[in-house]
Amino acid sequence: MFARHFHPHTAATKNLRRLFWVRNVVIGFLASIALLLHYLNIPLSPWPIAVALGAMLLLNVMTWWRLRDPVGVSEAELLVQLLGDIVALTTLFYFTGGYSNPFVWMYLLPLAIAAVALNTLYVWLIAMLAVFSYSMLVFFHIPLSHLHVHAGVGMDLDIHLVGMWLGFVVSAGIFAFFVTRIGQNLREYDRITAEARESALESERMLALGALATAAAHELGTPLATMAVLTREMSEEYAHIPQLQQDLGLLRKQVDRCKDILTSLTSSAGDARAVDANGIALDDFLENTIQRWRDIRPAVQLSCAIKGSTPAPKIITDLTLGMALINLLDNAADASPERVDIEGEWDHSLLTLNIRDYGAGMTEEAARHAGTPFFTTKREEGMGLGLYLSRIILGRFNGSVKLDKHPDSGTITCIRLPLTGLAA
Repeated sequence: MFARHFHPHTAATKNLRRLFWVRNVVIGFLASIALLLHYLNIPLSPWPIAVALGAMLLLNVMTWWRLRDPVGVSEAELLVQLLGDIVALTTLFYFTGGYSNPFVWMYLLPLAIAAVALNTLYVWLIAMLAVFSYSMLVFFHIPLSHLHVHAGVGMDLDIHLVGMWLGFVVSAGIFAFFVTRIGQNLREYDRITAEARESALESERMLALGALATAAAHELGTPLATMAVLTREMSEEYAHIPQLQQDLGLLRKQVDRCKDILTSLTSSAGDARAVDANGIALDDFLENTIQRWRDIRPAVQLSCAIKGSTPAPKIITDLTLGMALINLLDNAADASPERVDIEGEWDHSLLTLNIRDYGAGMTEEAARHAGTPFFTTKREEGMGLGLYLSRIILGRFNGSVKLDKHPDSGTITCIRLPLTGLAA
């Protein structure tokens, strides 16, 4: 269930930390009971009790020191700690009544911890040692005086029964605390496992898209090159026809855009190519990317208001990052061909962009499925990969994309991109 090496905040480390606090409670409780029995003049062997409690305290000091550098906490280490607790408890119970000690239930604490934190072999080892120790205490122990204490208002209380009551109260509190926290650990583990499973599925999807992008690039590269050559030749041949020249210019831009899309697909599959290894100013990157999009979609009115601290931070970027922004602008323009607004700001650690379209907005079903591969709301064209690829690309840089319905009309695409991982 648990690996041999751990991050400082993994389940085994958390269990060790909680064992540290539970042991503190047990030590304080047993020390208080020992002092109370001494006050009541019940004969005890003070030195063995002091040695047993001192050993548990020393073990906790070692645990506290160990938790200062929790990397590498393992099941074997937890096992040794629990075995030490059983030995200390056995020594204590031997000198305080053996099996008749009302606090002998404390053997269940190491067993309960082992049951939820260790593998089956270690659990059975703890269980057998606890049963063996308890059984030996039946035959070998120093009896504890069985006395009554006057509690006032005509009541005489049996010390053994009082001890059982105190034991139940403390055990209920400890079990409620520890088992509940370990249950939280298990739920956390399930959540992390689910996220890892989802990440694996995401990787499989990206692998499939990478294969698709490679095949598409291979199949479409030659036709696109042929179209580029033909448009250039036609442009030279019909240079005297201005209207045709304008149409051919637009066709060349569309061919170039197809090439950029293919490059983006292959890059997002893992073959990213840096635009400028020395870095580019963030405002220049945004201006260049938005201008590229304006050249592709000249008919769309774009209102742009992006500002931030100056001088703008330098970032190391690649083709995929610019294509992610272009994909999102394309989606907005497809929903609102007349007008698109983009607003944003940056500082030295974060870039925030909001792209608004004035379309019909998204339905609840579309909002739930937005960003999944091959889901699209475009009736005539669209593969449903633009938003998905943009989300994956930005996710590589710890960024995020979120779609919200605008109160008036249309949709707002919210982009958050941390700049710390892109700093030049």
